[in-house]
Amino acid sequence: MLNLDGGDFRGIDLSNKMVEQAYLIERNFDKLKLENIDFHTSLLCSSTFRNAYLNNCDFYKSDLRYADFSKCIIKKSRFSKSDCWKVGFKDAILIDCKLNNALFHLTDFSNAKLEDVDISVSTFEETLLKGVTLKNIKGVGEAHIKSINIGTQEKPIILIGEEARKWLIMRIN
Repeated sequence: MLNLDGGDFRGIDLSNKMVEQAYLIERNFDKLKLENIDFHTSLLCSSTFRNAYLNNCDFYKSDLRYADFSKCIIKKSRFSKSDCWKVGFKDAILIDCKLNNALFHLTDFSNAKLEDVDISVSTFEETLLKGVTLKNIKGVGEAHIKSINIGTQEKPIILIGEEARKWLIMRIN
């Protein structure tokens, strides 16, 4: 079990590595190309992945509170059963990812593109979705949509329950 607090992973090749059950708080993964990395059940709170490329990474049951995936390209990765409290996916592209049974409370998906993503059984509460693009999203009917914010953090427009679910369904291409 890897236990590192703070610091920078840039310049270190983590591809095809198992980093499961790691304790990696406030780590910097910005601008890295991360492929086939197993982060499952890791503690990655406040870590940053800005402008990174993630392919086939596994964050199953990981604690990602306050992590930042802004402007990432994320493909074929699993966030199932993860805690994504206040995680930033702003301007990110998520393709063929599993976001099922995860917690998205105050998560920021503004201007993100989600394509072929499964959100079944996930919980959405005050999730920021302004400008989000949704294509072929699976599991909207099974998701727990408590509330979404289609405004901004400064000027929220909150939709609750079925009104929020209908808004999501209407935007799926």
